[in-house]
Amino acid sequence: MSRFRRKSYSALLTAAAAAGLVAGAAAAPVATAAPASAEASVGKVVGYFTDWGVYDRNYHVKNIETSGSASKLTHINYAFGNVTNGGCAIGDAYADYQKTYDAAGSVDGVADTWDQPLAGSFNQLKKLKAAHPGLKVIWSFGGWTWSGGFTQAAQNPAAFADSCYNLVNDPRWAGVFDGIDIDWEYPNSCGLSCDTSGADAYKNLMSALRAKFGSQLVTSAITADGTDGGKIDAADYAGAAQYVDWYNVMTYDYFGAWAAQGPTAPHSPLTTFDGIPTPGFYSDAAIQKLKGKGVPSNKLLLGIGFYGRGWTGVTQDAPGGTATGPAAGIEPGIQDYKVLKTSCPSTGTVAGTAYAKCGSDWWSYDTPSTIGGKIGYAEQQGLGGAMVWDLSGDTTDGELITAVAK
Repeated sequence: MSRFRRKSYSALLTAAAAAGLVAGAAAAPVATAAPASAEASVGKVVGYFTDWGVYDRNYHVKNIETSGSASKLTHINYAFGNVTNGGCAIGDAYADYQKTYDAAGSVDGVADTWDQPLAGSFNQLKKLKAAHPGLKVIWSFGGWTWSGGFTQAAQNPAAFADSCYNLVNDPRWAGVFDGIDIDWEYPNSCGLSCDTSGADAYKNLMSALRAKFGSQLVTSAITADGTDGGKIDAADYAGAAQYVDWYNVMTYDYFGAWAAQGPTAPHSPLTTFDGIPTPGFYSDAAIQKLKGKGVPSNKLLLGIGFYGRGWTGVTQDAPGGTATGPAAGIEPGIQDYKVLKTSCPSTGTVAGTAYAKCGSDWWSYDTPSTIGGKIGYAEQQGLGGAMVWDLSGDTTDGELITAVAK
C-alpha cells in the first residue's frame, strides 16, 4: 500500500509487481513513553499536504483555509522531505520556502515581499497556524519515491535523528513544525526498492528519533498489509510503538490498475468481500493484526484516501470484472474525488467503500457516506482517529474532511 511522490506509471507497475502488492501483478533499547497528544481525548484528524501539489494540482496552503479544512484538522503532515546520505534533506526548496505569494494567494491576505527571510509553503503554514492556534504541523520524510534512503539511515540511527532534528528545527522556519513523521515504505521489505536492514531496524530508528525529538511529535505512516507473513510481520511495529505518538495506517491502495486486466476491486476496502483478489488486503485485517501484536488501539489512525483508482475496458458493474488497462485520470488509473463525484458518480458500495461504473470505466473511492461508516468503525475499535491522503483531492468546500471530522 503506497502513497507516492510523482513518478512514471511504468515505475509503479514494476515496483508493485516486485513488492507483491497484488496477486498476479507490498539488545532492545530502554523503553520510553511517548508523550500524550493534546488531541487524544477527541480523536485526531491528520491530513497530508504535498509540496508538489502547488504545481500539478494548483493546491496551496490557502486552500486548506478557504475549504474550511483547517478548522477541522488537528494535524497537517507536510510531505515530503527527502531521506538521503543517511539523513533528512529538503524535498523541494522552491515550493517549501522560496516561492512567493501575492495577497490573493496568501493565507492572511498579505503579499510576500522579495526580501522576507521565509516564503513558500512553510511561511503559509506559519500563517495558518497563527489563525488556528491549536493546529499542529508535522514534517513527513520519505514516501514511496524516497524510502530507499532509509536503508542507509538505519545503519546509524542516532546520526539520522540528529540530522532530522536539525532540519525540522532549523531557525529559518522556527515555529512551523511540531515534530516529524516517518514514511518508510517499507522496513525490511519491498516498495519501490527492497530493504534488508532486519526486523529491528525500524524500532531502532524510531527509538533514536524519540530520544532526539523529546516531547515533540514523532509519528509514522506504516503498511496496511494484513496478510500472514506480509509487510506488518517484516518489522517490529509493536516494539516501535512505545516511541511514537501514533501510526498513520495506510489502509488504501490495496488494488489498482497495475493489474491492468483486473479483476476490478475497491482500493480501500474496510472489510473482506466475496472474490477479494488477495485475502488480507483490507483495512480491518491490518488493524486487527497490529492490535494483535500489541500496538495500542489509540495509537492507530485509520487511513482514508481522497482519490479513486480505476480501470477502463470494463463491462461489469460489480467488482471482479475484467479490464483492458488503467482509466484516464490525473495519472493513469488515479483521479481525485472532487472530479469523480460528478464525472463518475457512485453506482454501488462494497466492503464499506464505494465503486462507480460509467461507460467502460470502473472506479472505486470513498464518499462522505462511506467515510462516515469508516469513522464509525474507528470509534468502535477505539482507534486514535483518522489520517487522509491527501487534502488536494477534496472538494473546494471540504466535503470529505467534513465527513472525517464528524
